[in-house]
Amino acid sequence: MEEQNQQEKKVVNEVFTKEDAEKNKVMAIMAYIIWLVPYLAAKDSKFAMYHAKQGLVLFLAGVALYIGYWLLWRILPWSMWGFISLISTVFSLGILALAIIGIINASQGEAKELPIIGKYSKKF
Repeated sequence: MEEQNQQEKKVVNEVFTKEDAEKNKVMAIMAYIIWLVPYLAAKDSKFAMYHAKQGLVLFLAGVALYIGYWLLWRILPWSMWGFISLISTVFSLGILALAIIGIINASQGEAKELPIIGKYSKKF
């Protein structure tokens, strides 16, 4: 019986329990939509906070890209605006793709780093 209880509390990525992941899936998913919600509502869940940190990094990357686009619009001549629009669309779709990957991971109870920016979430 004890072995079964131990197996039920399997560890996800050696840090998060399966119970924590199942209980806080919704908060983890919310982290990629509105990252502040899990910070306020699920402070005790390591699983939700892991995804909230990744959501925060994704949000900050989006803000940095927006500021970069804004500066390029101001600096470059109007003849380059079409190119800037293309670049901003590609990067915005990249941010959206990373958010979707994070939502899929959270909904499956997994704690995988997001490609490219996931390593920065450990600093928070």
